[in-house]
Amino acid sequence: MPASLAGQLVVAISSRALFDFEEENHLFEGTDDRAYMKLQLERVDEPARPGVAFSLVRKLLAFNTPDQARVEVVILSRNDPVSGMRVFRSARHYGLPIERGVFTRGQQPWRYLRPLQAHLFLSANEQDVRSALGAGVPAARVLPHARHAGDAHPHEVRIAFDGDAVLFSDEAEQVFQSGGLHAFQAHEAERANKPLPDGPFRPLLQALHDLQQRNPDPSSEAMRIRTALVTARSAPAHERAIRTLMGWRIDVDEAMFLGGLPKGEFLREFEPDFFFDDQTGHVENAAPHVPSGHVAAGISNVGVKP
Repeated sequence: MPASLAGQLVVAISSRALFDFEEENHLFEGTDDRAYMKLQLERVDEPARPGVAFSLVRKLLAFNTPDQARVEVVILSRNDPVSGMRVFRSARHYGLPIERGVFTRGQQPWRYLRPLQAHLFLSANEQDVRSALGAGVPAARVLPHARHAGDAHPHEVRIAFDGDAVLFSDEAEQVFQSGGLHAFQAHEAERANKPLPDGPFRPLLQALHDLQQRNPDPSSEAMRIRTALVTARSAPAHERAIRTLMGWRIDVDEAMFLGGLPKGEFLREFEPDFFFDDQTGHVENAAPHVPSGHVAAGISNVGVKP
């Protein structure tokens, strides 16, 4: 039987999102990558420090058992194959069972997301993230300077999502930007019973829900998923968001309707392994507190150059 990733949650991640390669990356972004390759080869036996998305990956991989593979993590990187040796050695050092990788030496790697059937792509390269979103893959630009996840919840994968233009479409955000808050509130109240169209991260939320359903062990030692909706919406616009999730038959564990309050301190209390938002202001506000990623989707990102 040929190998298959069918039935697994597939996460594709760049080497800079998984490990801290910021020092090395200063060389990579030059016109000649040979200095970068030389440095990585010199450090091939030196494990790289964990990066912003390390905690998320480590916890997701903990869903796997000797009898069943539920999560697959694949390195999808602009690195060269020689530098890829250090990536795999670093993963092995930390006990991360990562076996697959694609290294493109500066070329766009996102085109390999389709054969991987990836549910998520995390990268520090905005151009790659935008291309992935355009191809219909949930993707976010990791902020390498964001705070790393803490260790207060070792048996929970905690993920926080913005609503509009992330879990949901940007339909309501377009109304807000064209007509203001009053028009937005009226629009959403009138359509409270009408589900919002899917946003780019609805497939990831569904995949996480399915992963949890296949892993019903309630014991304290079993890995679990805890999700939060963290949105600038407030009453009465909250109802449409809740009813949309009900229509999807997907539960979120926490919902924060903040009415425009800064999200960072609320996220600090939730302590996610990762937070996704489409607005750079929200992401930058969250970054000092939690691992954060920018989803370059929706009207807020139209005309914004990578």
